[in-house]
Amino acid sequence: MTNWRWWICSLLFVATTVNYLDRQVLSLTYEEFIKPEFHWTDANYGTITSFFSIFYAICCLFAGKFVDWMGTKKGYLIAIGVWSAGACMHAACGWATAHLVGVDSVAAMRAVEAGSKIALAVSTTSVYLFLLCRGILALGEAGNFPAAIKVTAEYFPKKDRAFATSIFNAGASVGALAAPLLIPPLAVKFGWEWAFIIIGGLGFIWMFFWAFMYEKPEKSKKVNKAELEYIHSDDAEEAAAAAKAAEEAAKEKAIPFIKCFKYKQTWSFIVGKFFTDGVWWFFLFWAPSYFSNQFSAPATSPLGQWLIFTLYLIVTVISIGGGYLPRIFVDKKGMNPYAGRMLSMLIFAFFPLAALFAQPLGVHFNSPWWPAILIGLAGAGHQAWSANLFSTIGDMFPKSTIATITGIGAMAGGLGSMIIQKVAGNLFTFAEGQGAAFRFLGFEGKPAGYFIMFCFCGLAYLVAWIIMKSLVPKYKLVEV
Repeated sequence: MTNWRWWICSLLFVATTVNYLDRQVLSLTYEEFIKPEFHWTDANYGTITSFFSIFYAICCLFAGKFVDWMGTKKGYLIAIGVWSAGACMHAACGWATAHLVGVDSVAAMRAVEAGSKIALAVSTTSVYLFLLCRGILALGEAGNFPAAIKVTAEYFPKKDRAFATSIFNAGASVGALAAPLLIPPLAVKFGWEWAFIIIGGLGFIWMFFWAFMYEKPEKSKKVNKAELEYIHSDDAEEAAAAAKAAEEAAKEKAIPFIKCFKYKQTWSFIVGKFFTDGVWWFFLFWAPSYFSNQFSAPATSPLGQWLIFTLYLIVTVISIGGGYLPRIFVDKKGMNPYAGRMLSMLIFAFFPLAALFAQPLGVHFNSPWWPAILIGLAGAGHQAWSANLFSTIGDMFPKSTIATITGIGAMAGGLGSMIIQKVAGNLFTFAEGQGAAFRFLGFEGKPAGYFIMFCFCGLAYLVAWIIMKSLVPKYKLVEV
């Protein structure tokens, strides 16, 4: 038997890694390069990250339909081509801003007087250009997971799909771990523009391999008869299951979109996503800036790079167990799946409380390692929480409505993320401007702003869980 399916799986892994690398270039170059060059405030950066959050969520609603319409090969090529182009386009924002504002060069633009009208024109123009680039990036990146999951279904029998999915999904963790070790050194050596171009260019290289390596298994010359038979080994079983599902779906009425909002179970899921999705995005976008401002550990320094790497390493290792805890409660304790998941989510909701101590311990010991470790624990809690939160949909809703509720939740999470990013940016700018006049629980100025956001991030999961539990105190299946 040939093993071409695993080569295809390796391409999915690389694409997912590049996906996460591309979205992190901005956060890892913001503080040391982009902020001073374009005279940005944290409010400007918050506007850009908030837009990316909500636009990515909107695009995710339609990405799957697009991939189904275009087909796997073309759909994936278009998706990664769009996001790679968007990533590379960031590099032209400096030149375009200077041209539009009427400044002779990027160097002259960087040297304009802070607070002047020309500086305001530079920051405003550049923000709109970056918004355009982030929008193109989000549009393309939304297609990665729908395309990868579809390829997995085409190339693997059902019994192997979970393993194959776990392999390509590991690219997200590898991308998060590799980003702080790759991107800042590139920006230092070649300039921040080349960091966007080089990382973005990886997608175009991937497209070359995808175009020549991927065909549906029935058409691929690399797949022999034995492998093809293995790939289709459970087709009969799947067909029977699909027929049964179709029969059940015919009996099972789909819930109209508007009617979904009359159920408390829908609002429970909305609350869970709205309060917590933004926490993950906040740490993803703001952690490099935090270590730079608070501990003079910029992402370009070895210390800054290892802090971010350690943070995501903790997230990756600990969150692996997120899906296993409910099994213990269900299999060993005899709880129903919803109750087991809610108890697991309560346990995971305590992990983000670690963020409450990140700022106090970091300042007390004058060490950024405390925040890196504690934020890593909070991030691990989020990943485990999120995995179980998605599973509650299947516990409470008929199969005919699961995709609809998932889409509603994704939009709620995107909206929550947008609000958190915007609030954080404005808060940091205001706190920095106020200086010692802005106080919160013993901290002054911008450190006080960070502590406020950490407090929200730490408490958000418990607040969300309490509201969810009050809306749906015990397992109750939605009946149409």
